[in-house]
Amino acid sequence: MTYREAVRAALRKALRGDPRVFLMGEDVGRYGGAFAVSHGLLGEFGPERIRDTPLSESVFVGAGIGAALGGMRPIVEIMTVNFSMLAMDQILNNAATLRHMSGGQFSVPLVVRIATGGGRQMAAQHSNSLEVWYAHIPGIKVLTPATVTDAYGMLLGAIPEPDPVFIFEHATLYPLEGDVDETAKIADINRAAVRRAGRDVSLITYGGTLGKTLQAAELLAAESIDAEVIDLRSLRPLDTAAILDSVAKTHRAVIVDEGWKTGSFAGEVSAQIMELGFDDLDAPVARVCSAEVPMPYAKHLETAALPQVEGIVNAARNMVPRHG
Repeated sequence: MTYREAVRAALRKALRGDPRVFLMGEDVGRYGGAFAVSHGLLGEFGPERIRDTPLSESVFVGAGIGAALGGMRPIVEIMTVNFSMLAMDQILNNAATLRHMSGGQFSVPLVVRIATGGGRQMAAQHSNSLEVWYAHIPGIKVLTPATVTDAYGMLLGAIPEPDPVFIFEHATLYPLEGDVDETAKIADINRAAVRRAGRDVSLITYGGTLGKTLQAAELLAAESIDAEVIDLRSLRPLDTAAILDSVAKTHRAVIVDEGWKTGSFAGEVSAQIMELGFDDLDAPVARVCSAEVPMPYAKHLETAALPQVEGIVNAARNMVPRHG
């Protein structure tokens, strides 16, 4: 199935399995979702479980928080990450803090799904990767499923959580195809995954740049550079142990992050490596990030602004001694 079909299958399983679960957001009902993820669910579950909302992120995220406080298990869809900023007050000052500020009396079992990332010629207001802003906030979890299997399993793993979980679905991944075992256990949403084992350099990434990073690893293999690819999967909590284990083996790290380099999540990963794994490094940590510009609309400019395979290959090649 495709990535979007995997998310839909997980939504359907959750809706069938728990009457407290419902989906709400802009165009999730009659239109079938901005990315066709919820197509057909309105007819199957009705308007009480698949709720179209007004064009007001603050309102429907706030409604989701209230429903979670009242014992429901809401799944809120935000159409694009740029407009999630309109709900930041609800997210930062309510969803993330209520357990702490109530002394543990209240929990907010809320799941928020957000389309993120560039590469679709949607210009500066629909194309950013702002996951780092959310990963900065204690009190929530931040997931970045990069495979079809994780699109399914991580959503199902998020729903039972007692505190808010934000799932960032890179919009270029929706057509991605892969196999899903719908009978498997829900995914461990707290752990990174080694997508390719290697010995010479660790390529650390997440979300929409995983595919490019795996392509780069294949090109590096043709040059006898054996790259290990780490898919972070979760930005909060961050599986620092998996990162350090890889760097201890390869002694080099390149972090690939579609966010801007200034204040990027790649900077956080780099700091963790420098603070906790410095003695294992044989070269400075490198970062491959987006250009420091609003995302262009023109295709050739957008391509130039985003991390690409060639840039990943060059970053790794420059730090690995030539074999032979």
